[in-house]
Parts: sequence; structure tokens; C-alpha cells
Amino acid sequence: MENETDNTPLLIYDGDCDFCSYWVRYWKGLTGARVNYVAYKNVADQYPTIKQEEFQKAIQYIDEEGNNIASAAEASYLVLSHAPEKAYWLKLYRTVPGFASLAEFFYAYVAKRRLFFYKVSLALWGKSYTPARYELLSWIFLRLLGLIFLVAFSSFGVQAMTLIGSQGVLPLSEFIANIRSSIGITGYWHVPMIFWISASDLFIQLVCWLGAGVSLLLIAGILPRFSLVILYIFYLSLVYAGQRFMSFQWDLMLVEIGFLALILTVAIKPGIWLLRIMMFRFMFVAGVVKIVSGDQTWHDLTALNYHFETQPLPTPLAYYAHHLPETILKFGAGATLFIELIVPFFIFMPRKIRFAAAFSFIVFQFIIILTGNYNFFNLLAIVLSLMLFDDAAVKTVVSCRLLHWINQRAKVVQPHKMVVTIVYFVAFWTVSASVIQFNNRFFDSQNIPTVLQWVDSSIVSLRLVSTYGPFSVMTTQRPEIIIEGSDDGQSWQAYTLRYKPGDIKQGTFYNVPHQPRIDWQLWFAALDDPNQNPWFARLLERILEDKPEVKSLFAYNPFLEEPPRFVRAMLYHYYFARPEQRAKENIYWRREIIGNYFPAVELK
Repeated sequence: MENETDNTPLLIYDGDCDFCSYWVRYWKGLTGARVNYVAYKNVADQYPTIKQEEFQKAIQYIDEEGNNIASAAEASYLVLSHAPEKAYWLKLYRTVPGFASLAEFFYAYVAKRRLFFYKVSLALWGKSYTPARYELLSWIFLRLLGLIFLVAFSSFGVQAMTLIGSQGVLPLSEFIANIRSSIGITGYWHVPMIFWISASDLFIQLVCWLGAGVSLLLIAGILPRFSLVILYIFYLSLVYAGQRFMSFQWDLMLVEIGFLALILTVAIKPGIWLLRIMMFRFMFVAGVVKIVSGDQTWHDLTALNYHFETQPLPTPLAYYAHHLPETILKFGAGATLFIELIVPFFIFMPRKIRFAAAFSFIVFQFIIILTGNYNFFNLLAIVLSLMLFDDAAVKTVVSCRLLHWINQRAKVVQPHKMVVTIVYFVAFWTVSASVIQFNNRFFDSQNIPTVLQWVDSSIVSLRLVSTYGPFSVMTTQRPEIIIEGSDDGQSWQAYTLRYKPGDIKQGTFYNVPHQPRIDWQLWFAALDDPNQNPWFARLLERILEDKPEVKSLFAYNPFLEEPPRFVRAMLYHYYFARPEQRAKENIYWRREIIGNYFPAVELK
């Protein structure tokens, strides 16, 4: 019997079967008009050679000439061969030994339990499951990423002169001179940054604020690929130029996501998967480092007993979180490990489970925002988590009017085959580098052949792939550096920074998404020897020189008119005041003197 739809294959299925109808609807979305679908009751009389029991038992595939050439699992893969990017299933079926037998076995197993698997399908993929699209999601993601770039450039821009300006703590001009003298011309590759052109204060400011301006272009959807290229180059340059002050994981994370977002604009699905893989790496490694570090507080779930009090910049809610019952704090530590070690694997599971992972990550990051000032870090993680959704999910939470407005601007990306080939090559390279980095960090790097190590080292300076894993070891005490000045070397007055603890009566603040980078580095410096932080001596020198770039750091400066003759740094242990102590003495912190951190010095 000749197929009544000329030159189009036909799939015949059991229209009375909810499971069959569910997946046929999905396949229609994949194949479009390249395959026709019809219930067997409508065409059974046209194919007398196929018995009714066979129609009820398995789907039947009719080729373009009207011949019944396959059924069951093979028919499924023949249908998928007409869908873009799904033809590999038929190749596996026909070429991999044992694959066909295994596929037919599972098909028969599921066919006998259709009602059960229909309910499973509803639970895992939803009621009206169709092939996922990501145009709307990508449109939203790029604009949110543009906002984060805007925040990152602006936050650094207002501090740039203090940090790396010619009169700042770590002048960029000195940094570049040191690179040129130590590694010569190869410095251009090992430290790729636009500041090789100029390290002047004007050029530093230009890069920061031009980067903020280009971020606005990305937000507006104007020249998104061009914008992402510029943002990647500029922020990578700041990561290197910022030296110690730009050594944070979220800075590297923003560079990497910016590069992956560029891939997203030329090939959506590979870009989506690369961003999901990055989300997996970010969350999973964050859990792994806590376990392999051997830190006892994570093993006995007491980490949160210390975290809220000892983290770099607590928020007002951190005080109350610190005083929660220990049972709740232990539950929180256990939940953290579960979200970081188990939930990341949900990223690669069916739609509803993947959504559950996204919700877990987003709620987790919001809790961190409420209790800790990690600038744009958690916001960036939330934006990355959105890539676990799809357009259908977006449509359920976006108003019709806004959805229509976005649809008019969201473009369907149909990349050229050459572009797709390049994207897959880059994807293979970066994913391989991430695997190598994971192995080098947690296993013996000697097991990796030299050629594979080169895969990673060839792109390491571009920061296309980085390793993550915050809070691998929990700090159980809070040492704080307090800078003091004196005119006579006998009477000392303390400086108070804007964000870090100092005055015991002063509470904590919210400064998200801004990152006060000196305040952050002082937290790290307090945990180390001052000899390991030569920038700190330069900070004291700038205070003695009365540099306006450094004076702007302080919320309270006891030497507004004239700089002090001497400066020193004392080290204290800080603790949250107990609730009854806070109420009675009107103090937020209590502290105990440890001793000198840096001895009294004066300008020569």
C-alpha cells in the first residue's frame, strides 16, 4: 500500500495510549513536517499485513514508499533520525554491538507498563512536554549578565585609583614594569591585558567606565556579540591589573561566563550546555573541597557555628543567624553539603528534576545574600542557575505583555555549520581543560599525559576555565586588623573603614553588589603574616603621605587636617556580642587584644 503522504515517512501509534500520545507529541516538535504521525485506527485498513495486535504492541514506521520497515525501538530511532541533532541514536542502534538488543528489551519492558511510565513522564517532564527552546531564556540571561558586568566594572571603577592608580596601593605601572623586567616580551601572553597599551590613571578609568558603558549595550541588546568580546577583554585585563585585589573566584567566574555567553549568542544549545556544565563544576567542586580538605567543622557539621561570625563582611542578619539553635545550624551545614555534592547531578537529569536543582541553587544563594556580603558573587550564581530552565518555564512566570515584548526582540540563532564546528571544538577544548584541572587539584597530575596537560596550559592565561570551591576550610576565629595613627607615638587613634568591623558599637551593613576590596583583603591579611602581604605596608605609607585616594577608604579618619606622624596596626579577636550583652551595653561586637600586627612606622 503506497503512503498517501508522498515522500514523507509515517509513524503509526496507538492513539488510545496516553504514554504513546505523550511522546508522539514531543516527537512532532522535534521532527516537524519531516514525519507524519497517525493513530493506527485511522489507517489500519490501509496496511492489512500488519495485525491489530502489532499496532497495539509497538509503533510502526512506514518509509517514504509506503513500506513497513521497522517497529518498536528501531522505529523510534528512525523517527529521531529526522530530527536535528538526534540522528546519532540510529547510528548507535545500527553500529554499536549489543545496543539494538538492549534498546528493544527496554522498549518491550516499558510497553508492558505504559500507564506507569506515563505517570513517570508527567512527573519528570511535565504535562505538556515539548522540545526545549531557549531563545527567551538566553535573551533574559544576557541582560542580567549585562547588569552584573555593569556592577562589577562600576564597583571596581570607584576604587581603581585607590587600588592600582599611580598614587594607589599597588600601582599598575610598577606591576607592568616588574613583568617586563622579569619575563620580557612573553609577558604579553602570560598576562594578557589591554593595559600594555597604557598604565596611566586616565586609561585605567577609561577601561572601567567604558566597560560599564558596554555593559549597558549588552543590557539594551545592542551588538551583543561585540559587547561580550569587549567585556571579556576588559574584565580579563582588570583581573590581571588588579593583582591581589582581583584574585577572587567570582572575578574569574565572571570572565568565564562572559566567554560562554559569547558562545551562547552564536549557537544556543551548545552555549546552554556549557553554562550548565560550568554550574555543575562550580557547585560540585564547592562541596568536594569541603570534604577533601579534612576540615573538622564540615565533617561534624559545626561549620555554621562559626561562619556567620567569622566571614569577611557579615550582614545585619548574620548576627541573628549566628545565635540560632545549634540543631538548626547543623541542619544548615548538612543542607549545604547536600546541595553542593548531590544536587549538581540533577542538572543532567530530566526537566522537572533539573528545575528542582535550579530552585535549590537559587534559594541557597539568596540565603547567602541575606547573611553575607559577597558582592555580585551570589547574584552571578543565581543568573547562571537560570540556565537550568527553558522557554516554556519562562512563559509561566512572565506576563503576556512582557512576553510579547521579549518575543519581538529575541532572535532565533541558526548558526552556519562552520560556526557550529568551531563551537564544538572550543567546547571540547574547554571541557577537557576543566577535567584536567579537576584531576590536577584532587588527584595525581602525573597520571595525565603531557599532551593533555598542554590542553589546559594553552588557555590558562585566558581564564576560559577556572577552578572554584569557596570555604573549603572554615575559619573558627575572627582576627581583625585595626589601623591606628599618632602624632607623638604615645597617644593612638583608630581609623574606621566603611564596611569591615572596627568600632565595637557599630553594626554591620549590606553592601551587595559592591565589593570594597581593601576591606576584603584586610580580612585575609589578618589570617596571615604581614610579610606575606607587602601591599599592607604600602597602604600604611599612603596614609602617612595623606593620599586622597586612600583617605576615601575610611568612614572615620581622626586625622582629617594633617596626616599622623606614626601609624601602626593592632590585631584583635572579634566576636559577636551576646544578645544580653548587646542589650545592656549597646555594643555589637566584643573584642580581645592579640598584639601588634605591624609595628609603628613613620615616613623616612
